[in-house]
Amino acid sequence: MGGVLRAERLWVETFTGLRMSGFAGLLKVVRERGGNGPGGGRPWCLPLADRVLLVAVYYRTNLTMRQLAPLFGISPATVCRVIQRLGPLLALAPAPRPVADVERLWIVDGTLIPVRDRTVGASSRNYRFSANVQVIIDADTRLVVATARPAPGNKADAHVWRASGLPAHCEGTTVLADGAYLGTGLVVPHRKRAKRPLLRAQEEDNAEHRRVRARVEHTFARMKNWKILRDCRQKGSGLHHAVQAVSTMHNLARTA
Repeated sequence: MGGVLRAERLWVETFTGLRMSGFAGLLKVVRERGGNGPGGGRPWCLPLADRVLLVAVYYRTNLTMRQLAPLFGISPATVCRVIQRLGPLLALAPAPRPVADVERLWIVDGTLIPVRDRTVGASSRNYRFSANVQVIIDADTRLVVATARPAPGNKADAHVWRASGLPAHCEGTTVLADGAYLGTGLVVPHRKRAKRPLLRAQEEDNAEHRRVRARVEHTFARMKNWKILRDCRQKGSGLHHAVQAVSTMHNLARTA
């Protein structure tokens, strides 16, 4: 049975959220990371470009394996193998270290992603079984800089941040966060205390802080156009690979 979707402009731009130039960048990343190397078994029935398209379509639409299989003319088992093989290769590239004497401003926040795997998520404040994923973006470019491994959704942002390994990644960089990160050493809004109203200058600082920090919320909204982040059915490290891949595609969509 022949498939319908192929790595052509019409299908790429309709089903992945990427322009052809961005998809070409994605294909280059996978090829450089060995995505077209020998798998130790029979040759793949799809060329690399179509396999990368399959993974991108899966993350964008969150269709099931049985739904994707006839679109590409392969079996559901092959769809699963392609996603497991190529998904980790779409991981976000490490951000370059800040150049000395160059001011950089990053923003961090956590977002809740509904998951099915009970070993990854927990019942959380969005009334769903979710995982908390910490994401850092560059305030100027609004590109994703780094993401942490998912933590149970019932844990506070400050706790997840401390355990994420991201603080070491941010050394030498100013990082904005909301009030949930109080006591973490990040730049948070001035806190109003009982019978001690904020000074006018502090209120102005908070207003500017909110204006800039809103960029990370806008980034979350754009990332969740990849519907895998609205209801992830992957188990184990599947959610982490999905977040990393979506971050890569989000960055390509903004720059390519």
